[in-house]
Amino acid sequence: MASYDGFEYDVLIVGSGAGGGMAAHILAEAGVKVLMLEAGRDYDPVEETPMFMENHEAPLRGSSTSDKDFGYYDATIDGGWSVPGEPYTNAEGTTFRWWRARMLGGRTNHFGRYVPRFNDRDFKPYTHDGLGVDWPLDYDEVQPWYDKCEKLVGVSGNNPGIYDVPDSGEGVLQPHAKPRVYELLVEAACKKLGLPIVPMRRAVLTRAQDTREACFNATDCGRGCSIGAAFQTTTSVIPWAKDTGNLKVVTDAMVKEVHLNDDEKASGVTFVNRKTREDVRVDADYVILAASACETARLMLNSKSEKFPNGIANTSGQVGRNLMDSTGADFTGYIPALEGRPKYNEDGLSGNHLYIPWWDYEGQDSGSVKFKRGYHLEIGGGFAEPSMSTGRGVDGYGKEAKDKLRKKYGSGIYFALRGEMVVNENCYCDIDPTMKDKWGIPVLRFHWKWSDEEYNQVAHGIEWTEKIIKAMGGYVTSPKRTPEEALLPGGLIIHEVGTTRMGDDPATSVTNKWGQTWDVDNLYIMDGGVFASNPHKNCTITILTLAMKNATKLAHEIKGGEIKNG
Repeated sequence: MASYDGFEYDVLIVGSGAGGGMAAHILAEAGVKVLMLEAGRDYDPVEETPMFMENHEAPLRGSSTSDKDFGYYDATIDGGWSVPGEPYTNAEGTTFRWWRARMLGGRTNHFGRYVPRFNDRDFKPYTHDGLGVDWPLDYDEVQPWYDKCEKLVGVSGNNPGIYDVPDSGEGVLQPHAKPRVYELLVEAACKKLGLPIVPMRRAVLTRAQDTREACFNATDCGRGCSIGAAFQTTTSVIPWAKDTGNLKVVTDAMVKEVHLNDDEKASGVTFVNRKTREDVRVDADYVILAASACETARLMLNSKSEKFPNGIANTSGQVGRNLMDSTGADFTGYIPALEGRPKYNEDGLSGNHLYIPWWDYEGQDSGSVKFKRGYHLEIGGGFAEPSMSTGRGVDGYGKEAKDKLRKKYGSGIYFALRGEMVVNENCYCDIDPTMKDKWGIPVLRFHWKWSDEEYNQVAHGIEWTEKIIKAMGGYVTSPKRTPEEALLPGGLIIHEVGTTRMGDDPATSVTNKWGQTWDVDNLYIMDGGVFASNPHKNCTITILTLAMKNATKLAHEIKGGEIKNG
């Protein structure tokens, strides 16, 4: 057992987001002492979340700026795609954007709370289409853990009986939110076109649960949620773990290296105290890395030794490789049927109530669809709080301009394609040979290239969103673009995974199915880096679920006094 600042602990966790927060909760509840290190600052969503502020009270009516990518009120306080003093680089010909949260709770404070689970095909993609690799586990193994995790998180939704949307167990899900008017029009259009449309699984409470209140449908989840209705680790698993007395959290602790002892086990880490700039060494019997896929890869690649000259636990050479993000493309339309309707609060859960899951596995298998991995369509519209862009496209001034705005307000429709990319050898991160951040830590360099799989997928999305908009009686307002122009840059969807992937073979993977590294048996990875593929479904619920499953096994082994390769 190690000790830091008078606190004795068994396990050291790097990172406080989905994987780190869940692992801390499971271990602490099992009686395991945990020290958690978070690179960013402390954050109290109860005291700091501006839930009830309005856009007109903020600079630029709350619009995005260079240091607030999602607007003035976004819950991410010190992070973003650009963090002062903490650069990253892109190799020649690459455009990749890397989001860092830099705060307690990580990205769970502001993520979209869309939590669809993977299906059996998602875990075995190579078996179905011969591309990429299979996961070393299958849906049946993960399914009961999805149920446990969804129940704990508080997921609202339903079981629509659609292959792309696997059923949850009886009594697991909270009631889903009712569709709004514009979503009902999309639903009618989908029925005309033979497309499925179902309630989105959301990590948002529609009924009070444990210490958290139900959503009251009035503020943007991206601001954070002081009542705990929208899931984030800072209002759930971290305070619950603290309440056991078995968790100590240290913020402003920028971990720079994992140490190896003479027995070739992880012996602890060194972090930079961001307030004093001093290096601090802390020991550990077990180390869990959950700093996010790319940050964990960076830490491992920078942790070199005689045993691991290319980075700790990297005899496979796969640390940093197999980088994936979701594909993204945005489409807009205008629906005359929505003009001039009565104004009312249409906020709802501040995101999709309905969405369009992937519908054509049969076409992929037959070859009539020219790409192997699916996508889904998220829906936006309605009476969002007016911002600086509300008056865009209206000429003139005075009463005439205001009347035009009032007539058009709420008549736009928005579709976001979010799809699966196929892993390829051109997408990875390594250490930049010369650049360091302000803490003296070598930074990541990204390499990125989309393939025809992704471009063909977006071409399909362009075609089908136009069909949906026209079936609603509307017209497309997006500029006419090629798939290459419409596909957003890598990293922009903030779903990057795969850099320390799991597998059955130590020669081609970094961890086993339990997140335990093949090379260092007391070093674990519990973030999205372990993903063997990146299904079109948002990754957070699967990160949470795997962390729950793997931390439960680790807790059992620690309490039992031994740990083995699984």
